[in-house]
Amino acid sequence: MIMDVKAPEQANETRGSARLLENIEPREVMFFFEELSARHRCSQHEKDAADYVADFATARGLEYHRDDLDNMIVKKPGTPGYEQSPTVILHGHIDMICKLDEGVSHNFATDGVKLKVDGDRIRAAGTTLGADNGLGISYMLALLDSDDIPHPPLECVMTVMEEMGKVGGDNVDLNKLTGKRMIDFNWIEEKQLLAGCSGDVTCRIDVDADWQKPGDAGVAMLIDIRGLLGGHCEFDIHFERGNSIALIGRLLRRAMQNGAVRIAKVSGGVQNNVIPAEAEALILVDPDTADTVEEAVRALADEIKHEFRISDPDMRITVKRPDVAIERVMSDASAAKLVQAIALLPNGITNQNLEVEGNWETSNNIGLLRTAGDRVEITSTITSAVTSRKHAVLDQMMMLAELAGDGVSAKQIGLDAPEFPWNPESRMLEIAKGCYERVMGKKPDVLVSVCSLELGMFTQRIDGLDTIGIGTNLYDLHSPKESMDHTSAARVWPLIKDVMANLKN
Repeated sequence: MIMDVKAPEQANETRGSARLLENIEPREVMFFFEELSARHRCSQHEKDAADYVADFATARGLEYHRDDLDNMIVKKPGTPGYEQSPTVILHGHIDMICKLDEGVSHNFATDGVKLKVDGDRIRAAGTTLGADNGLGISYMLALLDSDDIPHPPLECVMTVMEEMGKVGGDNVDLNKLTGKRMIDFNWIEEKQLLAGCSGDVTCRIDVDADWQKPGDAGVAMLIDIRGLLGGHCEFDIHFERGNSIALIGRLLRRAMQNGAVRIAKVSGGVQNNVIPAEAEALILVDPDTADTVEEAVRALADEIKHEFRISDPDMRITVKRPDVAIERVMSDASAAKLVQAIALLPNGITNQNLEVEGNWETSNNIGLLRTAGDRVEITSTITSAVTSRKHAVLDQMMMLAELAGDGVSAKQIGLDAPEFPWNPESRMLEIAKGCYERVMGKKPDVLVSVCSLELGMFTQRIDGLDTIGIGTNLYDLHSPKESMDHTSAARVWPLIKDVMANLKN
């Protein structure tokens, strides 16, 4: 869609009254971050935010394109003296991980994120903040809104569903773009310029539950894991934090070793690319062995909490006997296969990167466990800087399902996202390094990251694309502890403007 409409200077006002971030620098960026924070933009629910971007573009007479998924491309001509400069593509993603802290009631569909300022940090009250990647979108909107920042022609790509498998990046119409230079704002450290990143692929293992009537009376027992730090499956995987799904598997196995145990329900995690911080299992235990099973599970729980006393000091594992009616249980064979599959899946870092010192090359995150109809699903995301290693881990999971036999299957779901390879001849990197030294007064770290971003989808589909990433200090992504260092944003904004000014030729 192309809109050529002149309208008021401001497109929309934040839903609510006073602006919390009104006096936080950079004000023009924080204005738009607060606007986005007032809108529903959980993955698959970006329409509200995309409507805002469309209204924004219409109000400023900017050309924009919106597809059926709500991916947005907004274009702006170069400023005086930059009209004929080579176009630069800017990228970020609209969607956010929507996760609640324990005990918090919040409807993301009707209520905006409740922001709060805590010293140098901006946080959300009891939920994820959405600075990943609302801040990147805000940088773009501030550039598009400006009339005093020199810049070449801009093509701002705002994708959707990045957090659930990069669906937007895979489907956005890159034929709408003409640029051969690109800056990505989906990065999380101010001191670094991103010069490469990994790819990823997701695998789901399905276990046929073979549901049965529970039969004779039993004792219901609930094993519940809470309080883990969780976090991002790429940025935080090296911290060796507990994975609640892997741990619930261990606890179930211990229970089954100590008595007649039948599984009624299991669940864990919120999204495949999030290290799961909570999990639970409802089991039915033979009355004669209930005390033995409970004692064994509690003993292992104490051992696990000791194992993770450094990485997850607030871990809580509880064992209760709820007064609930259990109407179905998995067959013994299916339950055994489920527990074996959880135990045998790789989890965490599998390979170090021997080319980039200090980086890990390949990892896997067991991210989701859920009871779904007639089966139980285990979803894992594999991240790697080397496609063949990524596929080797995927094949390992496929073979695990084959070895388990009838009732267990594995399949790739979603995209096989490619890596963004480091280009030592990058002209964009050289320009950005010079700007960084001039603005920040020091040299940047040049990073080839272990994370998987949408950049590989752009570099593989746009021939000759020269790409870098610029970041701002964000912390505890994909968790309710997420925060943004607004003083970092205030330092990065002049860097972005300086890079824009130096892209004239």
